[in-house]
Amino acid sequence: MNAHSPIGEILDMIIVGAGISGIGMAVHMKRDCPDKRFAILDRREQVGGTWDLFRYPGIRSDSDMHTLGFSFAPWKHEKSIADGPSILEYLNDITDEYGLRETMRFGQKVISADWDSKTALWTVATQQDDGSHQQLKGRFLFLGSGYYDYDDPYDAGFKGRDKFKGTIIHPQFWPKHFDHTGKKVVVIGSGATAVTIVPAMAHSGAAHVTQLQRTPTYMVSRPARDAIANGLRKFLPEKVAYAITRFKNITMQDLMFKRVRKNPEKAKSFILGETAKNLGPNFTEADFVPPYNPWEQRLCLVPDADFFSAINQGKASVVTDHIDSFDATGIKLKSGRHLDADVIVTATGLNLAFAGKIAIAVDGQPVEFGKHFYYRNCMFSNVPNLAGVFGYINASWTLRVDIVGEYITRLLKQMDAYGAVAATPALAPDAGLTPDDVFADFSSGYLERGKDKMPKNAPSLPWRLNQDYRRDKQDMRQAPIDDGVMEFTRARELVEG
Repeated sequence: MNAHSPIGEILDMIIVGAGISGIGMAVHMKRDCPDKRFAILDRREQVGGTWDLFRYPGIRSDSDMHTLGFSFAPWKHEKSIADGPSILEYLNDITDEYGLRETMRFGQKVISADWDSKTALWTVATQQDDGSHQQLKGRFLFLGSGYYDYDDPYDAGFKGRDKFKGTIIHPQFWPKHFDHTGKKVVVIGSGATAVTIVPAMAHSGAAHVTQLQRTPTYMVSRPARDAIANGLRKFLPEKVAYAITRFKNITMQDLMFKRVRKNPEKAKSFILGETAKNLGPNFTEADFVPPYNPWEQRLCLVPDADFFSAINQGKASVVTDHIDSFDATGIKLKSGRHLDADVIVTATGLNLAFAGKIAIAVDGQPVEFGKHFYYRNCMFSNVPNLAGVFGYINASWTLRVDIVGEYITRLLKQMDAYGAVAATPALAPDAGLTPDDVFADFSSGYLERGKDKMPKNAPSLPWRLNQDYRRDKQDMRQAPIDDGVMEFTRARELVEG
């Protein structure tokens, strides 16, 4: 579709982001609201979002693709723990299958979105690479813009960075065709990105890779291939096999999470026991026993034990210490030890950004999301015709995308039935909701740092971003759209008003 909008064009929905969230919402629109017109805006030049941006060595999913994949699009590859290129291929195939490419407008960075109650329309302003600006009008706005800052990753503020004579790389901005052959690499961090990069670089020519961490993380090894899924595909139709595997994995993940939370000491003993088996004499408490319980931070997935094998083969090692400063040849630690390095990878995390850093306003008043409550996992108190996705912390992101897409299309159909032009989750100032921690029981650094940017959570539904997929799925499918909370504005009320 031409990036320039026809004069007077008013879309039924404007979707921000051509990654997993935006594509998922668009498919639900195509399937459930085929008469609605929408456009997908993305600042990048192609499909994929995060999976197009991140190009670091070994980039892969940290969830199985039978749950990170969409309910409507079977994952057909043999590996269920998939690499970045395979996920991009999957998203591009869906884009073509559902004819979404013609709705996509690339190179469009969304700057602002303003709701006008008199016309019941969003005016979305975009900026192009050449600095020019355009405007687009739509009845409903959907934010599929992810959860982190695309421009500015977290800067841990290491002293002496300018003194280092080698190469410093943040995974979010990996140089194209970077050659690490024969180089001594230090990867700073202990999260999923570090646990991915370390074995990928170690097994592909680095002289040695050291993971430098302040605290250990829980690691769980599992096969990259799902034997049951691949077995089912031999005897059953693709969609049936996928549905069974998806149900199995969702159920197992849910049971595991709840069991871990109920019996953290037992879970801790089991996980660390498996890690010790994988590492043998290379297992040490200082490097592999975290000071917190499992699932207080996301578990790190180790497909086919690749991280452990890199250590056992002497290609990688783990150092648990604090950084004093960088110097010309590497990193000086507070223990007095020095790590020599040719390359330092700062896998120190992301900065959380809500609503894609878009300046959102209602009738000229800026929306400060931290002063609003979540409504049914995707909308916001007293903000009309606006929804977005913040995925699950304890499960696959896409699971939330699917149920949100179903809910929003149900909402649009209800609006049509009522002749409504606006739907607002109405919350009175004196409602007396007590804010709950939106990331209760999760202590990851990026969540703690970004908590103030997030909408508020109430202790119970519907005013919260919940972390229980099976309950949320039931609630969002069965709860009436007109639930006494959602306030509908009819077209005639605009004229009368």
